[in-house]
Amino acid sequence: MDIITTKNVNAYYGDNHVLKDITLEIEQNSVTAFIGPSGCGKSTFLRTLNRMNDYIDGFRKDGNIIVDGQDIYDKSVRVEELRQKIGMVFQKPNPFPKTIFENVAYGLKIQGVKDKTKIAEVVEESLKQSALWEEVKDDLNKSALSLSGGQQQRLCIARTLAVQPSIILMDEPASALDPISTAKIEELIAQLKEDYTIVIVTHNMQQASRISDKTAFFYMGDMIEYDKTKDIFTHPKNERTENYITGRFG
Repeated sequence: MDIITTKNVNAYYGDNHVLKDITLEIEQNSVTAFIGPSGCGKSTFLRTLNRMNDYIDGFRKDGNIIVDGQDIYDKSVRVEELRQKIGMVFQKPNPFPKTIFENVAYGLKIQGVKDKTKIAEVVEESLKQSALWEEVKDDLNKSALSLSGGQQQRLCIARTLAVQPSIILMDEPASALDPISTAKIEELIAQLKEDYTIVIVTHNMQQASRISDKTAFFYMGDMIEYDKTKDIFTHPKNERTENYITGRFG
């Protein structure tokens, strides 16, 4: 079942046309990777999926982005609710300067949840889902900023999970991490797709080939090719895709 459908999406920063007629469908409980050289539009496109570009001066878009049957740019859509449903994990870990517990509980409290038992249960479950519980369960009152980079990123994933999204967007979530932390994040993504739909931007083509079900290759604002990951990496249909994945440019 498709959970995200985009139709003829164009995006502009002022006069700069950064996305050109992007049409694709993303299936539920799958991992979809966006690859391509820097500045090709993949992060801009990812951010259209939960309206993160709305904050950027001069940004505008046309075309349709349908999530669970609703156009997310419709005037009736409340952006705060949309972003609970479509969580985001950024390139650099960005924990709040609060305790580990408070980081994960933050979204629940914003939603008005006051039941301390319920909050504690969700914090524990989210930390377990993000494969961090065993490492921090005795130190939940410690500052999140004292964690390692890889732990901070898993904490940010736990914070996203706590508000029960159905979709998680990840913008190069492992690019600032060491190889061991990167492997943990990749293992985590493989587990999370059982319960969530994940869309990831990555510069790391090996990572895309390891963790994603489908891959979209972006170049100069165009989506050149979108297919099963195995086919993209073994039998690309477009010469530009082949040139990129074999390292001839990019």
